[in-house]
Amino acid sequence: MSNETKIVSVDLGERSYDISIGSDGPVGAVLSGLDVKRALIVSDSNVAALYLPWCRKKLSEAGLEVSECVFPAGEPSKCLETMAMLYDAAVSARLDRSSVVVALGGGVVGDAAGFLAASYLRGVRFVQVPTTLLAMVDSSVGGKTGINLPQGKNLVGAFYQPVEVDINLDTLVTLQNREYRAGLAEVVKYGVIWDADLFALLEQRTDDLLKQDPMLLADVVARCCEIKAEVVSQDEREGGLRAILNFGHTLGHALENILGYGEWLHGEAVSAGMVYAAEVSVAQHGLTRVEADRIHDVLQALQLPVQWRGPNGDVAWSLVLDAMGRDKKTIGSVLKFVLSDRIGHVDFGCVVAEEALAEVFSG
Repeated sequence: MSNETKIVSVDLGERSYDISIGSDGPVGAVLSGLDVKRALIVSDSNVAALYLPWCRKKLSEAGLEVSECVFPAGEPSKCLETMAMLYDAAVSARLDRSSVVVALGGGVVGDAAGFLAASYLRGVRFVQVPTTLLAMVDSSVGGKTGINLPQGKNLVGAFYQPVEVDINLDTLVTLQNREYRAGLAEVVKYGVIWDADLFALLEQRTDDLLKQDPMLLADVVARCCEIKAEVVSQDEREGGLRAILNFGHTLGHALENILGYGEWLHGEAVSAGMVYAAEVSVAQHGLTRVEADRIHDVLQALQLPVQWRGPNGDVAWSLVLDAMGRDKKTIGSVLKFVLSDRIGHVDFGCVVAEEALAEVFSG
């Protein structure tokens, strides 16, 4: 990877922070200028084996007393039982309000560690050190934290911003190919919802993306972070515009819940959900068949799921409808969809008749 570090700023007034994107990121750079004495690194069993010593060394060099808590890798760990373990670790580490929680890992780690930081002592500082592509371009930026309940995904959580996000692109070298491809789904999403030029670039360079071309990857990650930073800066708590980031997620979250968390990775479920949302957009929102096919084709070229009825094509609509009805984006039992009228632009809060949704699902 290039040694050049790109900086993307998230403008949220007194809660503003920078995202650094490069190699061997400056973990703890902001903390060294603050009165922080203790850090608790939260990681999972896969990432800890690879990067915990590196992260501990960085924080120790910044003058912090470092403790750690590692839980089993995987979406099933994003649960109440894990939170109990994290609260115990925070007490044992003697964290106070000047301390910091450091999330070292993917989206599951970031969401759980962020919720720990938001809720322990009613709020301690929080640093994101994402190690998966999905976390780098999506979940580590914007301050959404939380855990799953058996009834649905991300039903418990809080908006809580980090003080810094340190993206070390070198960590992608050890990421499993399936996890990497799952992150590409969120990359495609940014093209669909915001940037037609980014989408065209992804179409043109699918092979280079799959090969993790270093220069391309650095530029793409930075662009995705810029888009999310711009959206979050305008709508921090999802009162309006930020809802566009949920393109493909209404069905995606339902599939994760029905199939069992971990059967499909989040990005895989979102990929299928985006193809479904594109088809609903053709039927209800003016997206052309040509552009819907482009969305389908780029996801397929990136080796992501494009079949929205589950990996075996056997998920029942009744189960999907029930799961979507429990989604946190549903208001007053009314399903709200993000739909596209053209690549590079979407509208949020779209209400679609249940009959129309069922027809597309079964079509």
